Amino acid sequence: MSEQSAPAIVNEPFILCENLVKIHKIADLEVVALQGLDLEVKEGELLGVVGASGSGKSTLLNILGGLDRPSAGRVRVGKRDLLKMSPRALTEYRRKEVGFVWQQGARNLIPYLSAQDNVELPMILAGYAGRTARQHARDLLAAVGLDSRRTHYMQMLSGGEQQRVAICVALANSPSVVLADEPTGELDSNSALTVYQAFRNLCKQAGVTTLIVSHDPNLARHVDRVVAIRDGKLAGETVRKVIAKHPAAPAHEQHPQHEHVFEEYAVLDSAGRLQIPKDLREQYGIRERAKLDPVDDGILVRPVVREGEADVNGQLADPEALETQRAMASRAERRGLQKLLARFRKR
Repeated sequence: MSEQSAPAIVNEPFILCENLVKIHKIADLEVVALQGLDLEVKEGELLGVVGASGSGKSTLLNILGGLDRPSAGRVRVGKRDLLKMSPRALTEYRRKEVGFVWQQGARNLIPYLSAQDNVELPMILAGYAGRTARQHARDLLAAVGLDSRRTHYMQMLSGGEQQRVAICVALANSPSVVLADEPTGELDSNSALTVYQAFRNLCKQAGVTTLIVSHDPNLARHVDRVVAIRDGKLAGETVRKVIAKHPAAPAHEQHPQHEHVFEEYAVLDSAGRLQIPKDLREQYGIRERAKLDPVDDGILVRPVVREGEADVNGQLADPEALETQRAMASRAERRGLQKLLARFRKR
């Protein structure tokens, strides 16, 4: 069976990264960009990716777009295992399945072509008939509010308008994935809002799986979910939920009658590892070790205070107090195990 015709696996995510590693070699140095990253994205999902510079965000997009290969791990997009594809197959994958939107307009658009011509060009190169390409380009530009600007050249358009044209170019050949690297990085807040709305309207309408890398703190308001990458691994996740304040409120989720609720989660990787943010570790005095105590509704993470050391409140650890803490932790562990056994006996 060919590498492009493997059967789809039922109930698996559209994008799957497992223990993804990428090491860049610069002269005699090795820089680890991704360190065992795990990520799942559902088909048609609009996902935001955030993280500090150098955390691995752009490396992840380059791998998913077929522009770079991982050093180890597994990465699958739809039916394609990108790690096993030949260079020729990757080129075909980029041409037919992936749409790119970059931060710099010069990478997205040809300045001496009009907005209409820019959107038509990838379709013409793919062999679409001229009339079909013209109509589809016009429909895309109209969907982002640029029908009246379709004959304008790039220097006649604002930065926000150029990025909306770039989104149309990315969607021209009906890709299954759109990857956007800082698409609002050079825009003001109002222009950024129109670009996010264009992503949501067009990509949701077409059912395209979309990943947007951004430093914008308001990104979570415009996407389905935001994942945070720290030191080359997935560190956290924020899920947006829209709640109607009134039963008769319109379906449009940006309406004032809707409330946006954000739920933040820590993320465990495939080996069960959990990243605790630095500010929380410092606040509670958690250093290289921590104690995990089972409690009634979960697991309590406690700092380890050694004899003679000061705890988070500046108090020196007392040997008797430490022994008491150990005994309490032991009792809590026994209670947890007893409850677990009782639950299994009832089955």
